[in-house]
Amino acid sequence: MSKHSPPPSVKSRKPDTIENKKQRGEWAESVFMAKAHERGLPVSKPWGDSWPYDFVVGTTGRFVSVQVKSTLSRPVSGYMCTVQAHRPYPAGSFDFVAAYIIPADTWYILPAAFIQGMKVVTLQPDSPSSKYEPYREAWHLLREAIAAKEEMNVDASDAEEPTEPERPPRNALERMEASFRFMKRRLEVDP
Repeated sequence: MSKHSPPPSVKSRKPDTIENKKQRGEWAESVFMAKAHERGLPVSKPWGDSWPYDFVVGTTGRFVSVQVKSTLSRPVSGYMCTVQAHRPYPAGSFDFVAAYIIPADTWYILPAAFIQGMKVVTLQPDSPSSKYEPYREAWHLLREAIAAKEEMNVDASDAEEPTEPERPPRNALERMEASFRFMKRRLEVDP
């Protein structure tokens, strides 16, 4: 490539294989974030690694949680993608698994309930009759889940008395207090 020729497009470049699994997982997460943004989905990354999900997609009050997994492994029948951590995730840990088949540059958006209790799923992007075919590139499922959460919030707000919105914290102490209130509410919801 000459000094002035344009770089190859992102689509035409194949990523080098990242040997370190943790680094490859982080890279797959960055690809997920980019793909979600390309599709107009607001996506946020929680700080730290202590949550059982990697991202939340949506806006305030309408979040769905997503665990990102990726695979390079292709035995005979399809790509094997591990959908658990060191042990199975407890029910309700996240709403979706976004499984990325790196060599095929293909995403599967799998509802958590569909893969609950499983260790591995076999994804076959070359087989239109695969049981997971309806979930291939099914980004619309995230959008639909966000809309469903919005409907739930509207229904819940009809039942509750309106409260005065909380004003933003003005100083470090108020920010800490707001953070503690948030964590307390979070722990009450997800014990």
